[in-house]
Amino acid sequence: MQPQGPALVEGRGELSGAVTQALRSGGPPVYATASVLKADPWGEDLQLALYLLYELHYRGFDGVDDAREWDPELLRLRQALETRFLHALRAELPDAPGSVEEAFAPLLVEPVDLSGSLSHRLATEGELWQLREYAALRSLYHLKEADPHAWVIPRLTGRAKAAMVAIEYDEFGAGRADRIHARLFADLMGDLELDPAYGRYLDQAPAPLLATVNLMSLFGLHRALRGALVGHFACVEVTSSPGSRRLVKAMRRCGAGPAAEHFYAEHVEADAVHEQLVRHEVIGGLLADEPDLEADIAFGCAATVLLEDRLANHIRGAWEQGRSALRAPLPGD
Repeated sequence: MQPQGPALVEGRGELSGAVTQALRSGGPPVYATASVLKADPWGEDLQLALYLLYELHYRGFDGVDDAREWDPELLRLRQALETRFLHALRAELPDAPGSVEEAFAPLLVEPVDLSGSLSHRLATEGELWQLREYAALRSLYHLKEADPHAWVIPRLTGRAKAAMVAIEYDEFGAGRADRIHARLFADLMGDLELDPAYGRYLDQAPAPLLATVNLMSLFGLHRALRGALVGHFACVEVTSSPGSRRLVKAMRRCGAGPAAEHFYAEHVEADAVHEQLVRHEVIGGLLADEPDLEADIAFGCAATVLLEDRLANHIRGAWEQGRSALRAPLPGD
């Protein structure tokens, strides 16, 4: 029996409202074409609309026909939203690195000043309610961890494909269901007294978080953006181990529980190995096969850093003002 998908959420504007209504009614989305051109590419409406449309390619939604995944009217709207989002990304990165070395060199050195690091803040002064918010936000990706990156596998060959599969094999538990990283994150959520149901916190997730997940789906669903997806994946693997080490400290300091610690401890070890594989074999192999993709790989890395910085600024800004980083505080916080 097919597992039940998450519940649809209410729209946050004309475009996301049109998607929600279309999925509920079975009809086409009703919206003004000009609304896409006028929409804030970083805003709640556009980012939620994209997220809902992308989710049709993952687990879908409770009560929504699986056939809507390939509905031509929904795909037409998705393409228009993607174009708006991608243009905004490129506009924010006019001086994006053109080479892999230029893109990744800053990420390979631990900064002396970690004051802007969200994981450092959580490790040194974070409170339990903040860890719970952070986990609720990140659950939109971690409960489908590695799924968007798996789309690149059939688009690779040789060294790049072999190394990518090796890394993904680890991400998916190396043959053990209880070690799938998404399962480990669900266990973390249990320790933090959060609901581990897939998609549970979508309604609370603000646009800066949705954008980070949408970026993976955007790159993953387009063969033309395979280089950017590899750049995104490499950026995540390169930066994961140091951040995970700090989050282990944060979970331990706040008494979050053994499963909460274990998720990040697993990433400290695994991603240190994955970093070498992805840089030397996935990227190296892809560039050996398709050297023209170097600028795309660099762009994928730069776009990832851009959106992660935007999310960190959103979270940090909310907490500094003494308010929730979610659209609505978690119950009990």
